[in-house]
Amino acid sequence: MVKKAYKIKGMSCASCVSHIEKEFKKKGIKGTVNFAAEKAYIEGNVSDDEVKSAVKKAGYTAVPESSEVLSGNKVMFTIPDMGSQHCAGIVEKSLRRVKGVTNVKINLLLNNAEIYFDKKETNTEALLNAVKKAGYTPHIVEGKDIDKEEKDKEMRDLKKRFIISFLFSIPLLYLSMGYLIGLPIIPLRELQNGILQLALATPIMIAGLHIFSSGIRSLKNLTPNMDALILIGVGAAFVYSFASVFFIEGEYYFEVAGLLVTFILLGKYLEAVAKGKTSAAIKKLMGLQPKTAIVIRRGKEMKIAIEDVIVGDIVIVKPGQKIPVDGIVASGHSSVDESMITGESIPVEKKKRDIVIGATINKTGSFQFKATKVGSETALAQIIKLVQEAQGSKAPIQRLADQVSAYFVPAVVIIAVISFIVWYFLGMGFAFALTIFVAVLIIACPCALGLATPTAVMVGTGLGAEHGILIKSADALETAHKLDTIVFDKTGTLTKGEPEVTDIVVINGFKEKEVLLYAAIAEKNSEHPLGEAIVNKAKQQKIKIADPKKFQSITGKGIEALYKNKNIYLGNNKLFSSKNISVKSLEKQKQNLEKHGKTVMIISINKKAAGLIAVADTLKEQSVNAISALKKMGIETAMLTGDNKTTGEAIGRQVGIDTVFAEVLPKDKAAYIKKLQKKGKKVAMVGDGINDAPALTQADIGIAIGSGTDVAMESGNIVLVKDDLRDVVLAIDLSGYTMKKIKQNLFWAFFYNIVGIPVAAGVLYPFTGWLLSPIIAGAAMAFSSVSVVSNSLLMKRYKGIPLKK
Repeated sequence: MVKKAYKIKGMSCASCVSHIEKEFKKKGIKGTVNFAAEKAYIEGNVSDDEVKSAVKKAGYTAVPESSEVLSGNKVMFTIPDMGSQHCAGIVEKSLRRVKGVTNVKINLLLNNAEIYFDKKETNTEALLNAVKKAGYTPHIVEGKDIDKEEKDKEMRDLKKRFIISFLFSIPLLYLSMGYLIGLPIIPLRELQNGILQLALATPIMIAGLHIFSSGIRSLKNLTPNMDALILIGVGAAFVYSFASVFFIEGEYYFEVAGLLVTFILLGKYLEAVAKGKTSAAIKKLMGLQPKTAIVIRRGKEMKIAIEDVIVGDIVIVKPGQKIPVDGIVASGHSSVDESMITGESIPVEKKKRDIVIGATINKTGSFQFKATKVGSETALAQIIKLVQEAQGSKAPIQRLADQVSAYFVPAVVIIAVISFIVWYFLGMGFAFALTIFVAVLIIACPCALGLATPTAVMVGTGLGAEHGILIKSADALETAHKLDTIVFDKTGTLTKGEPEVTDIVVINGFKEKEVLLYAAIAEKNSEHPLGEAIVNKAKQQKIKIADPKKFQSITGKGIEALYKNKNIYLGNNKLFSSKNISVKSLEKQKQNLEKHGKTVMIISINKKAAGLIAVADTLKEQSVNAISALKKMGIETAMLTGDNKTTGEAIGRQVGIDTVFAEVLPKDKAAYIKKLQKKGKKVAMVGDGINDAPALTQADIGIAIGSGTDVAMESGNIVLVKDDLRDVVLAIDLSGYTMKKIKQNLFWAFFYNIVGIPVAAGVLYPFTGWLLSPIIAGAAMAFSSVSVVSNSLLMKRYKGIPLKK
């Protein structure tokens, strides 16, 4: 499924999200909008123009996010000696002449050049040379984060606007309300006072112009948002005050309009700062990527940009350096710190043919490796992509907030108008009614509703990534804590997946070495882990393993092979029953071995029982601890295995599993998950993501056991990078913790509006004589969304559920 991200400009609250998503629905575009990330995520083959058109219709602007950064098809140069537009033109022409360059963007103010290119046709070195030949001195800008730059620019702009409005608000407040606290009064006539207040309020209105223009746009497109409420409320106070100065007799509300804009700008600035921190995990991951690599080309060592590394390059890594891309060790050995990817603090020893992961740190030795994955294919790039997609997804719990937000702004305008009419006709006068009208419009805050869920999801998925748990969607994050049953695959999940031959039993005059030889010949072409164990045992005993003349795998039963006119059968009771070969004399020994959790295979030569080969797969160190922790959480556990019932139950007892489903064929695993779901269970399946794919997909949550290099497993909703089953417990706990924060956020967002709007409408006034000032309403509105985001940021204190090491 094609998935693309777009930066959405001009959103001010959750109602903006619903307006854009409605336009998507009208045009048949499958997509969601994340208010906290200020992005839209589109699925399917939809053109940029279609998306831009839909977003524009809703009153906003969509900018496609470039995928060139991760794929290594974009680079940025700083060119200090590019001093004029003429120079910029020369640089651009020189770059565009390079074959493979698709686009060039020059920023003369920052002396920057952004170059997009086809990596198959050119590279960074060629681009640098093109600029040098043109007579200029380019330098690669390392670690450029365009999204961060835009956010920083937005924060600087909001900070500047707030400072301007604050500086003009102080004298405005003094003129209008200073006398209330005993400050000396400036001797001015009424008209002079009004004109001076107008002069002070006007720069504040200009500082908030972007808010008003957004409000006008939303009203023009019949998609009113939070900025529309501010526009109407502040506009009403300012216009009425302006009219009172020149045309009618009335009170001045310039300080109300001015201070409202000041508080709103402060709130938006603090919100932008807080929202920026929610994506800290992504920024941290992006910062791990090294910028250069040392490769051997044409027999020489060359230092090149990371973007120029290609598959097949021999890369040199020295002590203390970051490994640039993913690959396989070709020569040398060392220990590598993989904690930034896997979360495992102990360095891992690497030798020839071992896999190394890009962005991990080489500790002691020096080695060379062959690059196998570069650009967007590396483990780090896959992790970043998965986390970004998860942070942009929408949790089901958000639907309520979205539905409320869709009707929120029109409802608030109606409440404000009704409040104005009621108080005016109750004889309280125009000024009193106007105060109520403005307070209702300003205190309403759909922003908090829009930020409640996505900010917590962004922090929650980021926390997961830091712990080596890749939660691929907000839906999975929400569902995980509801699980009541977890089903584990046995081989490679609960066990190490590296079985060893433990016992060989012989009968009818056959010898151990002879039985092992025939079994190894039969299993030589098999890819099954049990077959590998037998072949490895034969190799250890230096037995020469010949090729079978004939080989056939019989699903769910075993194998048949032919060697030197000897017909070999190796498998379970079902195989020998179907071939009418009696193996009763082996049954007692077979059962005894199976009681100890060993998988036992029967072997016959020319339809004569020859013996037994027992294989045992060692349990992972963390399996017992993980199952124990799940039981303490009240979660039922089950195991799926192809072993017979006796062996399966023996392993189940060792690990503490509640239910064992034995003799299960790979193709039937999904059916067992479905049976549990029909009983009303919320089921997770934990497996290696290969033959477990159907079961992982069928489960409510599929948890795929990853390895450091294979993180983009399509079948799992959650990927455990560390291959540590205790992370299943951590994922469930993190889900519950995140949902608790989301519910807190939603509670306070709803509570704030349910209480704030009636208070602003004057419901307390008949009983207490107390009236909510529009200025206090503005301050409350400004800080409501900040409080929600701040509560989400507190999640960073999460340390995880204590588990035995």
